[in-house]
Amino acid sequence: MLAAAGGLAACAADGTRAHTAGDRSASAKKDKGDEAPGAGKGYNHDPYPSTYRAYPGRPTLLTNVTIYDGEGGRIDGGAVLFRDGKIVEVAQSIAPAAGVTVIDGTGKWVTPGVIDVHSHLGDYPSPGVEALSDGNEMSAPVTAEVWAEHSVWPQDPGFGRALANGGVTTLQILPGSANLFGGRSVTVKNVYARTMQGMKFPGAPYGLKMACGENPKRVYGSKGRMPTTRMGNVAVDRATWAKARAYDRKWDKYEEDGGDAPDRDLAMDTLRGVLDGEILVHNHCYRADEMAVVLDMAKEFGYKVTAFHHAVEAYKIADLLKANGTCAAVWADWWGFKMEAYDAVGENLAILDRAGACAMIHSDDENGIQRLNQEVAKVMGSARRAGIAVTPEHAWTWLAIAPARALGIDQVTGSLKPGKMADVVLWNGDPFSVYTRPEKVWVDGALLFDANDKRLRPVSDFELGQPGEGDVK
Repeated sequence: MLAAAGGLAACAADGTRAHTAGDRSASAKKDKGDEAPGAGKGYNHDPYPSTYRAYPGRPTLLTNVTIYDGEGGRIDGGAVLFRDGKIVEVAQSIAPAAGVTVIDGTGKWVTPGVIDVHSHLGDYPSPGVEALSDGNEMSAPVTAEVWAEHSVWPQDPGFGRALANGGVTTLQILPGSANLFGGRSVTVKNVYARTMQGMKFPGAPYGLKMACGENPKRVYGSKGRMPTTRMGNVAVDRATWAKARAYDRKWDKYEEDGGDAPDRDLAMDTLRGVLDGEILVHNHCYRADEMAVVLDMAKEFGYKVTAFHHAVEAYKIADLLKANGTCAAVWADWWGFKMEAYDAVGENLAILDRAGACAMIHSDDENGIQRLNQEVAKVMGSARRAGIAVTPEHAWTWLAIAPARALGIDQVTGSLKPGKMADVVLWNGDPFSVYTRPEKVWVDGALLFDANDKRLRPVSDFELGQPGEGDVK
């Protein structure tokens, strides 16, 4: 993808590896009889660890730019300095130092990289043929044992398109929504790598994809098996969580008292991770009434819904979402393609934000991920017509810090703050204009796309030698 990028560097500037949820069991002994007692022992919680290493970068200073810092701040005619993969300083003016590449960005904007909390790139890659369709395990309504990362094809040309056309530097890849429990999601850095693990965001927690509503009852109703109704959906969910609670108790007892280890169940391992707070629930859901039921079900079984995705009717329950600390990842104006997507308003995201709920934009689409900035611009337009004022610098939180929080990575990315990853986009104009495109994109301080340098255009292995190779418009 980036022949000019050279070799690989350490994933952290100080050479240390980021902490992961799986670290709690990484030191578990393998010798028989020494697996318990001890919390987290017994099985490896992180058997497919990230091998991500940042590409090498150079100290860079962007000057005379309009800055949206990703957390609602704005500086006009400001400067951003990054070095060793990290943001060093964001200010009105920064004096250049020896060895620093200075880029005059007069008339241009700088933002944190776009974060998409809902993508299927790699699992439903391009070309969209049956041989590459690996995002939905439609064999049972509960498939919590599957992991999206085991379907990710790193050669998907969509990754490069998202980087170059959309400024996307981080994304969560989820299994599809045919099942009530679709499986684990994975968060990745949007870089070329030979393997999924080479893209895997270091330290990011896993997600669990769940779904309610029409999809599960349609898929399994058509097969003549439960669930065939919404009440069937909830009944299967509850029975599954009850089983997971019992499984969690068995493992807790083993880790406390020792003895014979319980039999492993890969699906229950994932649900145990949710119950123990290691894995975040991302729930596909459209209707307000169903989201309210799910929130009550989460209380019944002692887990938390991190975010509802799509959430077309979220504006109706903004107060409930705020009270439960649950985010909503929504579209600007997708609606009407099925009954549960009918009662939509273009102001959904703005209403949620005004009510103080956690809210963000998302794509769920290989084309939409290339223009999430424009999707937010549409929301701003709908809000303005409804009398809801949204500043552009605040709107960028829907593309940066809000999804970073929903993914559990906001301490290391999602804004232009000193010490955070230098995931940075230089736009050639106002990023909320349809005429604007990314001019340069850095991931961990490495320049991975430059519209003015054909050597820095993303090209996957699959595309090499093919018509339209590396096409980025």
